[in-house]
Formats: sequence, C-alpha cells, structure tokens
Amino acid sequence: MALLTTLSFSPLSLSSSSSPPPSLSIANHKPIPSLHSPSSASSVVLDERSHRCRRLSTRHRRRIPSAAVRPTTTIAASLRPEPLKIMISGAPASGKGTQCELIKKKYGLVHISAGDLLRAEVAAGTENGKRAKDYMEKGMLVPDEIVVMMVKERLLKPDAQENGWLLDGYPRSLSQATALEDLGIRPDLFILLDVSEDALIERVVGRRLDPVTGKIYHLKYAPPESEEIAARVTQRFDDTEEKVKLRLQTHHQNVEAVLSVYKDLICKIDGNASKEDVFAKIDGALSSILEQKSDQWQLRDHIC
Repeated sequence: MALLTTLSFSPLSLSSSSSPPPSLSIANHKPIPSLHSPSSASSVVLDERSHRCRRLSTRHRRRIPSAAVRPTTTIAASLRPEPLKIMISGAPASGKGTQCELIKKKYGLVHISAGDLLRAEVAAGTENGKRAKDYMEKGMLVPDEIVVMMVKERLLKPDAQENGWLLDGYPRSLSQATALEDLGIRPDLFILLDVSEDALIERVVGRRLDPVTGKIYHLKYAPPESEEIAARVTQRFDDTEEKVKLRLQTHHQNVEAVLSVYKDLICKIDGNASKEDVFAKIDGALSSILEQKSDQWQLRDHIC
C-alpha cells in the first residue's frame, strides 16, 4: 500500500501579492518504496504515524470551521416604523388624564405616570422603591435622580419599546427634563394642554368625590346620578380656590422651564374646548408624526 500523505492548506489569501503554489514535477518525482514488505522494519512505524497524522488532522479540521460554514452577521431591517414617544403636560384639571386614556385607547401607547410609577416601585420593594421610601417616610421630596432612574427603566422595558410610550405629567421641572436629555430620552412630541386659569379654578372647585365608589363628579359638568350620591360626595381638602391658585402658580413656573428644553417639539392644544375637540387636535398631530415615521422607514428600507 502506498504511503498516504495528508496535505494541510492554509485559508486562501485575497492579497494580490500572494505567490502561486509551487508546481509538482512528475519527471523529478521518485517512487515511494513499498511499505508492504514484511522485511521492512519501518513499515509499521510509518503506518502508525500516518494514522496518527490523519487523526490529528481530522481533529484539527473539526476545531476550525471552514469559511463555507462560518457564521455570518446579518443586520435585520426593522419590520415597522419606530413607535410614538409622547410627553403630555397640563395644569391640574386640564383634562390631561382624560386625553391620556383616549390616546392610549387609539394608539396603544404604554401610559406612564411618574406618580403611579413611584407608588408601584415602593409597593414592590424594588431598589429604587426602597430608596424613595426612606425619603417619603421622613416627609421629604424624593430626589430627582431616583425618579428619573425609575422613569428611564420603565421606558426601556419591552412593552414601551415595542408599542411606544406616553409619559404623563413628567418632567415637571428643568432639572428633570435635563436629566432625561442626558440619558438620551427625548419625545417625538411634547403636548401642552393650555387652559385658562378661570376655567381651571371652576373645574377644580366644582369637583366632588364619592367616598363609596371613588368616582369623581363635577357639580356643573358631571353631577351625581342620584340624590343619595349627591348627599354623600365630598370635596378634597386641596380643591379650594385659594389652594388651586397656589398650585397653578407653581405649575406655570415649572412648565415654562420645561418648555425651554422641548421648544422645537411643543404642540400647544386649547384645552378649553370639549374633550372630543381636544382629542381631535391631538389625534391629528400624532397621525402626522406617524406618517412622517412611515415615510422615513419606507425610504430607509428602500435604500437598504
């Protein structure tokens, strides 16, 4: 049996400077001595070596995948445009909660309220919740850095990333807005519900709470359904005209600073109109943004 020689080839080089492999000359090739002769003392040794070389070569080939089967990196294009990222702000009784429900219902955005988020984190006993609870138990305001981290972590969760988000009533101050900007969190649109102070005072002072059901009524716009309910509804201690004016003053001071950060993204809506008319304007603005996102996505997909 002729000696089996295992040839090992290095990966092909794409360099133009690579020299071609040396040619084999049959004329100068000397015949290989036969290894079948029983008298050959080296036949068994050579045979074992050839088998061992084949085994080592096989193991070597298993460790190093060939270029044909090496994994490749594939960049998958997005299957749809990026979802909406919306911030909404408004004074107390501006109708912000009502509009958030309407937006959520139509566009499927994840509704995130910083106050609700803070209470949920404290109740769940998360790390941020524990830190916030320490301040709350001492009667102190929770530092912005804690709330901002809560908001950031919530916005980065899969449901918010996939469906888009609606950040309700946050940021409330310049420091909060700046902190979000530093984290790269920026909305597509900042909706501001603009309601006159007289209308806001009327809405707040006329609110009543049913202690049994927790439902909120308004003596003028949404009165109780029966005399029994009307007899038991109560007014919140801070829904007086005096306290409302103080809250509005604080709100106006803070919102002006926040607007300076989002001045190129502001959509001011007249909140004095009916909730249907207010939502119609918001709906138009959001639809326009979605169209722009769709056009950009289609263009990018076409280029790719």
